[in-house]
Amino acid sequence: MMGGRKFILVELGDYADSITAERIKRVINGYGEGKKAVPGTSGSFSYYELGEPLLVGDSLNPQVPAEKIREYIWFTETRAPLPNQSSTNPYFLGKHASAAYYFYYEPDQPTVLDWSFLATLDPAYRAETYVIYADTCTVSEAERLKHSIVFKKIPRDITRL
Repeated sequence: MMGGRKFILVELGDYADSITAERIKRVINGYGEGKKAVPGTSGSFSYYELGEPLLVGDSLNPQVPAEKIREYIWFTETRAPLPNQSSTNPYFLGKHASAAYYFYYEPDQPTVLDWSFLATLDPAYRAETYVIYADTCTVSEAERLKHSIVFKKIPRDITRL
């Protein structure tokens, strides 16, 4: 045993799943026979591939599914996995501590945080603060402060998370 070490290996070549992964498995399980046998270190191994980048330039990548963006925003805001909460509002991400989070996003059209959208907020998830991502906002800053609404513009504020 090597003292319970853990590490992450990043491989940029096209051979990570074949050559690099195989070598790591041999180190874990051991290799060779007879007098030339080398004992394994034991442990485990996981292999992952990166997906599409979230941002392309200053814009959201259209190749990234909205659900992945939702997961990213939730995790960045809360440091927790996206909960599976049902809501009457399809843009509701969840409630964490005293804040409710909404990601008002449509891939093919701009979204506007306005009084019509605010009327759709799920009353089952009342909160002290509402963090709402949208493309634009027509609710004045004074009104947002009065109703404890934090507006985050898509995609600019996502890059700052």
